Amino acid sequence: MNKDFYVKNRNLLYEKLEERSLLVLFAGKAPQKSADEDYTFTPNRNFLYLTGIDEQNIIFFAHKTNDAIQEYLFIEKSDPVWEKWIGKTITKEEAANVSGIGNIQFIEQFESFLSRTLLTNVFSSIYLDLERRELDKVMTQAQQFAQKIQANYPYLQIKNVYPDICELRVYKTPEEIAEIKKAIEITNEGIKNLMSHAKPGMKEYQLEAYFDFTLKSEGVRDYAFPTIVASGKNGTILHYVKNNATVEDGSLVLLDLGAQYHFYNGDISYTFPVNGKFTEKQKTFYNIVLKALRETTALIKPGVPHAKLNEHTKKVLAEECIKVGLIKEESEITKYYYHGVSHFLGLDTHDVGDYKDLILKPGMVLTVEPGLYIEEEEIGIRIEDDVLVTEDGCEVLSKDIFRSVEEIEAFMRK
Repeated sequence: MNKDFYVKNRNLLYEKLEERSLLVLFAGKAPQKSADEDYTFTPNRNFLYLTGIDEQNIIFFAHKTNDAIQEYLFIEKSDPVWEKWIGKTITKEEAANVSGIGNIQFIEQFESFLSRTLLTNVFSSIYLDLERRELDKVMTQAQQFAQKIQANYPYLQIKNVYPDICELRVYKTPEEIAEIKKAIEITNEGIKNLMSHAKPGMKEYQLEAYFDFTLKSEGVRDYAFPTIVASGKNGTILHYVKNNATVEDGSLVLLDLGAQYHFYNGDISYTFPVNGKFTEKQKTFYNIVLKALRETTALIKPGVPHAKLNEHTKKVLAEECIKVGLIKEESEITKYYYHGVSHFLGLDTHDVGDYKDLILKPGMVLTVEPGLYIEEEEIGIRIEDDVLVTEDGCEVLSKDIFRSVEEIEAFMRK
């Protein structure tokens, strides 16, 4: 992305902010893991979406008065000694070139700068990213800062900017779609490498290693989420991540995995027989899931309620499972399919956005991932595509990933 992308994102956000308001966002900082080791840093995605900067301990600050915007970045000052150990930190010039923000200062100056700004101007509110998923989670830097503001500037109304940024992130630009496509392309190559080396008797983590090798070879720094390689009965566990079982002859292997490319994610589920040949029962249930995938995807277009996708998936799965005798009533399908079929995809794998009463619109990127999980048969099947809502329908971004029984078996024969 070039700086114009981030400038545009900020300008769209500024339109949502009240007059005489402040905005403060934090890049974040990697927490301590153990002893002198920290967890790997990854930037707060809303901070990244507005600045493009992938470096910790940076603050983005802006204020809006009389429809005029002033914006600043506060970065770490270079330390020649530390640079010998961990490398150089971003310079003022680099930060300006990436973000398009011209006013760059050092982070040591932030609190005094904020105090002067509040002393010499009249502001009524301050916007912070106050995302919180669970009550007992560790407080974020923004939440700690909110407490400090509340204690020292009680006249400032604290507002949560998180929903406003999320609303912008729901609609992907052509630049973002290109990054997602690249992430999917690398994911596809990784799947094929894994399948081409698969054979009965291997460990699930050995299969995973072939996927990892492809991603690292393509310069991928991180994964969309922890890779799932689930064979046999393990495939009926939705978020199975142990990946340490032996893959038995005759079993299916359910993959749920994705590359992360420039922080944008691919999210693909794939199921194949480790010995290269589906049994008749496996083939029957695989084709049921594939039918649900294709029919649900065909519904995607502007104006369609998001909830309709899962309703249709459940209907197809139930009707087909009744035909083959797995269930007798449609309501029984929840025993074998127990998750939603679709979520947003982007900078986060389960990307941000409000699903309540959601109507599909152009620019949204969604997953479509029906499945069947038949524990008593040791059959777990999930097939997933990534789909863009277009002006008049949809585009399957993962269309180059082959899906049919015949294609999978032909590939495995090679």
